[in-house]
Amino acid sequence: MDDKLEVNANDWEKRVLNSDILTLVDFWHERCPWCVRLNPILDEVSEEYKDKINFFRMNVIKKSENRDIAQRYGVMGTPTLVFFCSGRSVGQEVGFMTKEQLEKALDDMLKKQTDCLKQSTELDS
Repeated sequence: MDDKLEVNANDWEKRVLNSDILTLVDFWHERCPWCVRLNPILDEVSEEYKDKINFFRMNVIKKSENRDIAQRYGVMGTPTLVFFCSGRSVGQEVGFMTKEQLEKALDDMLKKQTDCLKQSTELDS
């Protein structure tokens, strides 16, 4: 993932909560060795899934507002991957993952996305 996929408190609502497709946010920071090891795997996988899932990174120590968002979603350590569907947190993976483990988590969340979208559909009046 390149730097344009860095999300912060200023664009959180627009890029994550208002996304119309499944969104994955990697809560990380540069002093986290497991985050650094996970980054190239996320880069590779984000290319493979780019038409199905939005990928973003949020550096939790860069700004206190970023840390506040992480805490709001129960992030207790890094790396933590949080999945969002229609503005709701729908899943979380904590810790380093191999490419195979990450792909399985992504595929599982894509299957669950259908249920999420049904539950998020606005009621007709």
